[in-house]
Amino acid sequence: MKFVDIKFLLSVHSLKQLPDETLPEIAFAGRSNVGKSSLINTLVGRKDLVKVSGRPGKTQGLNFFQLAEEAYLVDLPGYGFAKVSRGMQDKWQELISRYLEKRRTLCCVVVIMDIRHGAKVQDTQLISWLKQHNINYLPVYTKADKLSGNQRLKNAAALDAGHTISSGQRIVFSTKSGMGKDELERALASFAKIG
Repeated sequence: MKFVDIKFLLSVHSLKQLPDETLPEIAFAGRSNVGKSSLINTLVGRKDLVKVSGRPGKTQGLNFFQLAEEAYLVDLPGYGFAKVSRGMQDKWQELISRYLEKRRTLCCVVVIMDIRHGAKVQDTQLISWLKQHNINYLPVYTKADKLSGNQRLKNAAALDAGHTISSGQRIVFSTKSGMGKDELERALASFAKIG
């Protein structure tokens, strides 16, 4: 499976707008500014498919991208310190949780975390929630190029411990060097059962 033939489909702001459940879906979740947009752009080999912003809270809907006739990639709004009203954050949260709970074609949630920082409560809560709901998830630690090899290993181990996962359950990723890209492609193709 190569992530090349891809196009923006639509931005969903209510469950009524969701496309028909005809293709497997892979959702991407993470705190604001962890490199979610950059990861998706690297995965699909495009610099500007998903708009990268220095402003937290830029993604405000569930953004669907169609990968050929094989799958949908779904960019979820970032959570955490987004500078939007509490009411807007609550609305996003309800939309996201209902989408994740109800979507039969959702095959995996990629949980993106910045390897430079320790385990964050919101990430731990999301992973626990996904486990409770029996939703497949794949932790990906981004910005790996910003640390030396030893520091990268140390930080990855700390995140593993903080989220009670093993090193075999996650991927260390860098948009700059391409580290982890092939591994991520293989894992997502396996979750989506396409190849």
